[in-house]
Order: sequence, then C-alpha cells, then structure tokens
Amino acid sequence: MGNSQEQIPVLALWSAPRSRSTAFARMMAERGDRTVVHEPFSLVVDFGEVKVGDRVARSESDVLAALRATAAEKPVFFKDTTDFHYPALLADEGFLAAATHTFIIRHPAEAIASHHKLNPNLGRDEIGFAWLYEIFAAVQAATGTTPVVIDSDDLLDRPAETVRAYCSAVGIPFLVDALSWEPGMRPEWQTTSRWHASTSQTAGFRRDTGAGAEAVAADPVLRAYCDYHLPYYEKLRAAAIRP
Repeated sequence: MGNSQEQIPVLALWSAPRSRSTAFARMMAERGDRTVVHEPFSLVVDFGEVKVGDRVARSESDVLAALRATAAEKPVFFKDTTDFHYPALLADEGFLAAATHTFIIRHPAEAIASHHKLNPNLGRDEIGFAWLYEIFAAVQAATGTTPVVIDSDDLLDRPAETVRAYCSAVGIPFLVDALSWEPGMRPEWQTTSRWHASTSQTAGFRRDTGAGAEAVAADPVLRAYCDYHLPYYEKLRAAAIRP
C-alpha cells in the first residue's frame, strides 16, 4: 500500500501499441472537461521533447513534473503506449499511487499484426504487453487495489455500456455525446500521424477490417512474439471490467 497522501487529478490510460487507445483518447477530448495529453512518455523517449499542456518536457522526469503542474490548473487525461520502458515512472511511487491509472487491452495477435504493418522491423519488447503489465503491477502495489482495465473488443462491441462502466469505475460522469465526433487528424497526433491515420477517419468506435491474427500465427517470429506476450495479456484480461 502506498503511503502517499498526494492526490493528483490525472487520469491515465496505458496501452500496448495498436490497442485502440487513440480512439479512446479521442472520446476523452470530445468530453471537453480535461486537458488531454497525447503520449507524453513515449514521445519524450522517441523525440527528446514533448508538450504537456503549456509546458515542454525533455525527460521522463520532466513529463512527471509537467503532468503534476498541468493537473494543478485543470484535470488531465493522458494516454500512452508501452513500446518503451519507463523507469522514472516506475520509480515514482507517489505518482503511481496518486494519479488514476487505467489500462486498455487488445489480443496480442491482432495488435502485433497491426503494429507489424506499420513497422516491419518490429522487435519483441516494443510490442509492449510485458511492459504494460509491469505498470499495472506497479500501480497495484502502490495503491493496494486492482487498476481499471477495459477490453477494447468490449469498447467496439458495446461502446456505451463499456464507457459507462469505465466512467463509473474511475468516478467521472458518463457523457453519451462524447461517443461520436467529427473525423479528422488532431493537432496532437501530427508528430506521429501515420500511426493515427485510421482513427482520424472515424466518427466513433468502430471495428477495422482485417485483424491479421492469421498472418501472425503463420509467421514463426511473430508467433513467438505473441507467445511471449500472451501471458501478460491474459493477466490483464482477467482483471478487465465487464460491461
């Protein structure tokens, strides 16, 4: 159990890459009740700097400080992906305990297929489910409670029920109007726009065509990657709320 009395009005959504977290963040932006920050941890690792609200962060520790400072002015929602490892986050027990950390999952075979199309040189670790589970376990240890997990298949099959259950679990109002939005590329997606092209064409939660899991099963390397990450996915799936 964490001993920090700090409370930070930050709601985080952690995801392995290609697990539909951008669509969820698009819905959160549509709500209009929080500052939405796009992938601050992965962008600072990848590009060396990232904008968090009105602040520029140039390290993982800067991101943590900027999220705290931004949230002191208005509640924050951020989403991020675990194609990188975040040691400063894992070491910051206060942030793990005082922010609200939630998780979204997708079957690794589908996530790998989608990821591999965009990055044919995909490596095992950047698929991200092992690192995702590491954050989940760290939050669980820091808070003494099981974090909220949603399955993105539920989000696509029953969007209203799944979002309602999520909102109830994290203590925010359910806003049905946020379930639909105008298509288009968001300014915060520009740096990594090719990764968000499909979401930019949506007006709500929808299932894309051609999941590609069969191609992963037929490729020995990708199949081995999937086998490595599957146990971490299964642990997270066992904790998922059921709408």
